[in-house]
Amino acid sequence: MNDAPNGPGAPATWSPSRKDMIGCALGVPRLWYTIGQGIINEIYYPRVDIPQIRDLGFIVADDQGFWVEIKSYGHYTIEPCSAGAPVVNLIHRHPRFTLTIGVCPDPRRDVLMLAIDLEGDESLRPYVLLAPRLGTSPDQNEGWHNYHHGKCVLWARQGPFALALATRDDQDNDSLTRCSVGYVGENDGWQDFNRNGAMHWTYDHAGPGNIALTGQLTRHAVLALGFASGLRSAATLAFASLSHSYERVVDHCCAQWDAWHHAWESQFPEITSLEPKLFDLLRTSAMVVKSHEDKTYPGAMVASLSIPWGETREREGGYHLVWPRDLVETAGALLALGAYDDARAIQRYLIANQHTDGHWNQNQWLGGRPYWEALQLDETAFPILLVGALDERGALGDINPRGMIQKALNFLALNGPATQQDRWEENRGISPFTLAVMIAGMVIGAEYLSPDESKLVLEIADSWNSQIEAWTTYQGSSLCRQYGIKAHYVRIAPPEIIQDHDALNRAITVNNRDPQPELTASEHISLDFLQLVRYGLRLPDDPLILDTLSLADKLLKLETPNGPVWYRYNEDGYGEHTDGRPFDGTGRGRPWPLLAGERGHYELAKKNDPWEQLQTIAKSASEAGMLPEQIWDAEDIPERGLSKFHPTGSAMPLAWAHAEFIKLVASRAYGHPIDRPSPVWKRYQGKRPDSRLRFWTLSTPINHIRSGYILKLLLPKPATMIWSVDQWSSSSQSQSSDSGLGVYVIAPDWIADQGTGLNFTLRWSDGSPDTPEYRIVCTPE
Repeated sequence: MNDAPNGPGAPATWSPSRKDMIGCALGVPRLWYTIGQGIINEIYYPRVDIPQIRDLGFIVADDQGFWVEIKSYGHYTIEPCSAGAPVVNLIHRHPRFTLTIGVCPDPRRDVLMLAIDLEGDESLRPYVLLAPRLGTSPDQNEGWHNYHHGKCVLWARQGPFALALATRDDQDNDSLTRCSVGYVGENDGWQDFNRNGAMHWTYDHAGPGNIALTGQLTRHAVLALGFASGLRSAATLAFASLSHSYERVVDHCCAQWDAWHHAWESQFPEITSLEPKLFDLLRTSAMVVKSHEDKTYPGAMVASLSIPWGETREREGGYHLVWPRDLVETAGALLALGAYDDARAIQRYLIANQHTDGHWNQNQWLGGRPYWEALQLDETAFPILLVGALDERGALGDINPRGMIQKALNFLALNGPATQQDRWEENRGISPFTLAVMIAGMVIGAEYLSPDESKLVLEIADSWNSQIEAWTTYQGSSLCRQYGIKAHYVRIAPPEIIQDHDALNRAITVNNRDPQPELTASEHISLDFLQLVRYGLRLPDDPLILDTLSLADKLLKLETPNGPVWYRYNEDGYGEHTDGRPFDGTGRGRPWPLLAGERGHYELAKKNDPWEQLQTIAKSASEAGMLPEQIWDAEDIPERGLSKFHPTGSAMPLAWAHAEFIKLVASRAYGHPIDRPSPVWKRYQGKRPDSRLRFWTLSTPINHIRSGYILKLLLPKPATMIWSVDQWSSSSQSQSSDSGLGVYVIAPDWIADQGTGLNFTLRWSDGSPDTPEYRIVCTPE
């Protein structure tokens, strides 16, 4: 065997995150593809969280020294066969040739099919370049070219995964005429052309290592890239796909997707009033959301079929992970489309992955293995919101959510209101967004509990709701003086705000910035407070909401030719550096189009038409309708592929952005935010409740209480409270009672009176050591 020398090859990277298109076939096949730079640049198999190749691209050459790598040349257009179907033609134009690449997933098999048509200079030939990363492994792949059943095949294998690339020409003969297998950076096909101006190397085998496969093709060819657990199995699938005409495969795939679209369109007649471009993007967004769902784990959806700045890194993570928050946001879009079976599958997946104590992983691989392991309390509440949304539509089916809800509410009660991380996964503390989700989850969850359980949960929800402003607003800050407002919400308050309001005057660490910004917590501003309006906790014309909105627009809003967009928060560092270098743990934040959708929902709550926000999102989409996570906000840097007001190197498409667009279209049709929970609106009507209850927990041990307020302790296990109001000259004891949620409540016979204080310790019933002594002082009303 003619082995390639100099393994294992250069260090591996992934593909750029900017995708022209993503997709899969409906039904049985377990294969997902992405397109970027005009080529296939990641295929996921057999799960939506396992990328198996870096890219599959092409070189056009004349064997006389002229050659062009089409992904680097970059002059191409993408033409979807129909809106909402993952079938496209990529048309690369050069003065000497036009190369058309049709892309379609086989609706019957784990195979991606491509139709190649090279027109122009007759001396030119196309060459396929395939870089496997089987099992996400950068340096353990092994590859061959060989004949199987008399047909030439390019093969690769690593562990339990294998791929086979087979071809045919117009006469049903092999299209592959010469092949080679080499090590990336040493003797792969690209290096051959770069050094020799033509294909000179024909190695039979390479690996284990970072390998690439190369093959010369006829000018008109159909390619089938099959995946399986063995080489012959993959080749069998590829050969079977090649027995179909490419056109018949396209018709079958498009027909499946058209049928899926027609099912939800028939339940959403309001879309008939949409202009054609918005309707096409709605269809595409529905396809994108659906295409992020796995088939081994129904209901599991990854955040994006991409790896942000993947061309700079080789780590296995990316956005092909499940975040409970993104999952529920996406489920909301499916509900808006009437895709109730799909949304129910998400609820079942969430139930299957809830931890015993009630919380969910920050994010995870599809099977439940955690990736990052921080605690985000909104992700414990969001699954309850999905239960309520399903139930409101009569779509809960045979799901019994009571056990899930009990555990989640137990966790929220004992661990809130301060979260270890906010929704942007940067800071610990009390966030208006997280509070809104938790309070809404409690109100919804209470409807599935016994009267006693429900009473306690609603008491906590009302108490937290009544303190939102005390915890997350600031009056008379430097920003207030500078912009002429009275007070404003902050992005996140340090957890110490529970004990000390001056905590807002302290700096908070922004984990993605270096050097750190010189801002206090009171000066960190975001749009997160808008969730209070969206969920019905505050009215859109509340003076504090209006003042903060005015401030946020001045600090975070960017006017673009496509409409206004917003940054996540001031001094954000998640994005490319100023010089365009990829985010590497620090950087500079860029605008997010999905925030235009959140602003649109606020406008709708205010009875305004969110048409401008819909158009802004739509105009941020790529040629084929992919919505980016972020857009570039500085001057063009062509060498880094950055163009003003176009996508950055972060995730694209972002399933959450497509879901937000779908929900805004639906909300506009119905005249109100469709994900505003009815029980929450019914209870609060946008107004702050007057709660005189205050709760003490081990995670949030309050140290003061206002005169006339009532104290309750929430504990994880039975205990006796030994307490004194006279500095232990005398003492009393109070026993805990089981709320039914697994939360044990102690309500001492004490109502706070100005000038008094309460000292106490806890004696655990299981014999654990007593707690330290705590003190709560009474402050003026």
